[in-house]
Amino acid sequence: MLLPIGGLLAGFLLLIWSADRFVLGASASARIFGVSPLVIGLIVVGFGTSAPEMLVSAMAAMDGQPGLAIGNALGSNIANIGLILGLTALIYPLHVKSRIIKREIPLLLLFMFIGVLMLLDGELNRGDGLILLAGLIVTVGWSIHEARQHREDTLAREFESEIPVDMSTTVAMGNLLLGLLVLVASSRLLVWAATEIATALGVSDLVIGLTVVALGTSLPELAASITAARKGEYDIAVGNVVGSNLFNLLGVMALPGIIAPGTFDPMVLTRDYPLMALLCVLLWIFASNFSLRKGGLLNRMEAGVLLLVYFGYMGLLYYQSL
Repeated sequence: MLLPIGGLLAGFLLLIWSADRFVLGASASARIFGVSPLVIGLIVVGFGTSAPEMLVSAMAAMDGQPGLAIGNALGSNIANIGLILGLTALIYPLHVKSRIIKREIPLLLLFMFIGVLMLLDGELNRGDGLILLAGLIVTVGWSIHEARQHREDTLAREFESEIPVDMSTTVAMGNLLLGLLVLVASSRLLVWAATEIATALGVSDLVIGLTVVALGTSLPELAASITAARKGEYDIAVGNVVGSNLFNLLGVMALPGIIAPGTFDPMVLTRDYPLMALLCVLLWIFASNFSLRKGGLLNRMEAGVLLLVYFGYMGLLYYQSL
């Protein structure tokens, strides 16, 4: 048991470090090749911060652990809104002005509705996975369109200040490749350790994916959101979470369907997906007030609600696993 726990901790640390290197290298490389800061922020950074979830889910599915893969996708989305956005807004109330973010949240709700329709038969198959990937392509295209239409959006200015400008092509590509290699290795280590711990504790791989693995793969988003909020870059703090959830729902959820299609635990539909939907609806309700308040504000009271829902859900998982 000590060896898997050590592997889990090492996997998390390497995952956080490699995700940071990967995003840094990808952002700098994209800027060198003339990609606009807003496109880099919406797509390159969004994909990079979701890379841990994608690789972990892919590894889990290939190892015959689709429950861990699905749990990682749903659990990461739950942690992103309930824990990460809740904790960030509790420390730094978030003044959000970006039109793009306000439009991304309804898009997230739309794809959530499409996703649950595909899961109602109790199976995640290759057709479902391909539909989700098609949704991801649509989202990327929509993001590029929005970036071109709203070049002066506050989100663009915040991203521009964060993307490195003095990094050479060699250093940027080196960070990108090193980050990717360590991401793959740490994802493999994390899946092995999580599977061993689940077996030892007698809990399902779904629960491990929803809790320990989801929290670990969401740590890059936590660090990014708190750092951005501390700098006053509130649009990035919220945009990281919303963008990551879109990538998780469409890209990460697609992988177990394509790699290891089959049935899944019914609790996904009766417990986990509804909770994810609840948090997204709460975020939409809170976000709809942005236009009613000068400058927009996600305040501490709303952050407390998100945190209460998240920890209540964790308590439910613990109670049901006993």
